[in-house]
Order: sequence, then structure tokens, then C-alpha cells
Amino acid sequence: MRISTTLALLAAIALSPAWLSPALAKDPPEQEFKKSEQILKWINDYRKDPEPNRLPEIFHAMGDLGIFRDLDSAGVYIGFVGGVIGSNPERAERLISRMFPMSPEDQVVLIRAIAYSGLPDWKHLLQKFVERMPARMVLLRKYLYGDGKPLSDMPIDDGAYVLDALWGYYYATGYREPIERIVGALALSVDKNNVEKLTIGSMAKWTLATNASREKELLDILNEEMNRQPTVVRKPLREVIEAAETFEIGKIRKEALASIDELKAKGSEKSRNYAWWGQVGQTALALGCVGAAAGGLVVAGIPCVVGGAISSAALKYFAPEP
Repeated sequence: MRISTTLALLAAIALSPAWLSPALAKDPPEQEFKKSEQILKWINDYRKDPEPNRLPEIFHAMGDLGIFRDLDSAGVYIGFVGGVIGSNPERAERLISRMFPMSPEDQVVLIRAIAYSGLPDWKHLLQKFVERMPARMVLLRKYLYGDGKPLSDMPIDDGAYVLDALWGYYYATGYREPIERIVGALALSVDKNNVEKLTIGSMAKWTLATNASREKELLDILNEEMNRQPTVVRKPLREVIEAAETFEIGKIRKEALASIDELKAKGSEKSRNYAWWGQVGQTALALGCVGAAAGGLVVAGIPCVVGGAISSAALKYFAPEP
């Protein structure tokens, strides 16, 4: 009944004369963000209809919901904020200004996001907001004058945080560069000596296949990369493309677990130490919830991860069996 009434109202508006009350012609109210799932859905849909002017609102919502509480688990979000800033250079300063005031904790996120923006003058942009972040002078000096790195200079084998941040940047921009770096990480998926690198490479493989199975533009990029990548990357990339085109994503996971178990069986100390799995961050989110274009759903058995550290259920899904 409610649906019929709504359709009737829409039809009435479409057929009404121009002098009908302008109240009916108003745009629908903007979505409010009261749950993490709503933010994830908005992030995933962003490239279809970019709304960069809503970034300050989204940033504050993320902070209010505690998404930045664990920075190691917030790579997707930080990369996304940086991507929106970087893809809107003409309005970047204005967007950042509207993010203030914010807590000193959230200022850490902003500093990183500006550094990750990819803007050639990101240091100059960051310098403009130094006086508004007196509690973060040590971190500011690190990025302005020290060894604080932009996202483009962070090795992808440093950990899942970098992988997550690259996905976040892609969600914000649709740019090819972060995907090229993630594709390059596929070389790690055949590493036989380091379980951490093997797992990061496997995560890259899994996220690429899952997201490419739902997005033709991404699949097209992967096909083009086949002619540009070295042999060590082309083989796993071919497997990613095949899994995406046939929707056989589970095969990627099974092969990854088999490789990790094989390395574990060799008795390496690193291969027996899975405490670092808690550092995996939001990669499960990147390949599951955000990639599904429906925040809050369970995709392929992976629980949606919203804010904070990755859940034990998600760790059990991808971590090797004891």
C-alpha cells in the first residue's frame, strides 16, 4: 500500500502543471549517517555520483561513530578521505576548513589523509592548518619536515593498512594508480618464504577478484594490466580475472589457505605466529561490505567489519586453521 501511494505521488508530481506548489518539487533530504553501515554504503556508491561537498559531514560521522579509534583498522577510510581531497584540488582547502573543529585524535586522520591525497603541494596545504592543530605538532613536523610518507611512497608489503588505504583511495577517485599498485602486490601471493607477505599478496588477490566481479571498469583495468605486468604478476592476475569473470571467488581463498598451510608446515617461526592477524584492518570490509554495494550485508560468509579492529569471526574466515 505504501509503495502504491508513493508511485501515485510521483506520477502526480510528474503530471502537475508548472504552477503546482514548489514544495513537492524539492529534492529529498540528504541521508543522515547514524550507523557505520550507512557510511560504507555511501563510500561504495560515491564514484557513481560524487558528492565531495559532503566530505566534512562524513568525516565527522566517522569520528562520532568511533571509526578512527584504531588507526591500523581505518586504512580504507583514511585513504578515502585522502582520495576525495586529492581529486578535488580546487576545493580541497575549503573542504578541510569545514572539517574543523575536531578532536586531536581525528586530527591524526586528517594529517595522514592530506599526505595521502596525492596533491603535488600537499605539504603546503597541510601547512595552512598547522595553527589549528597545536596538539599534533610532533606529527605535523614528521610529515612536513621528517620521514612522514605520502601513500605513493609507502611499500605495499608494509602491511594490510597500505592495501586498505589504496582501496579507499580508489573508492574515492576511480583512479587507475592505486589498482596498479594492488596488482603489483600479486607477486607476493606466490612468496614461499614469508607468511606475512604471502598473506598480503593473497589479500590483494582476493580483493581484486571480489571487487572486479562486481565492477566492469575494474575488470577492464585488470585485463589491460595483463599486457603490462611482469611474468610473476601475470599468472596470479590471470587467475584473478578468471575468478572475477566466472564468479568463482571461493577458489582464490582455498588456494591462498593451501599456500599458507604449506608454508606453515615448513615450521617457520613467522608462519606459526598469527597474532599479527589482528592487524589485518579493513581488508575484509574492502572485499566484502563495500564491494557488495550494500553495507551491512554478509557477503560470501564474511561478516561486515564496521569500525574498530577486524572481528574474530572474520579472522577465523581467512586465517589458517590451527
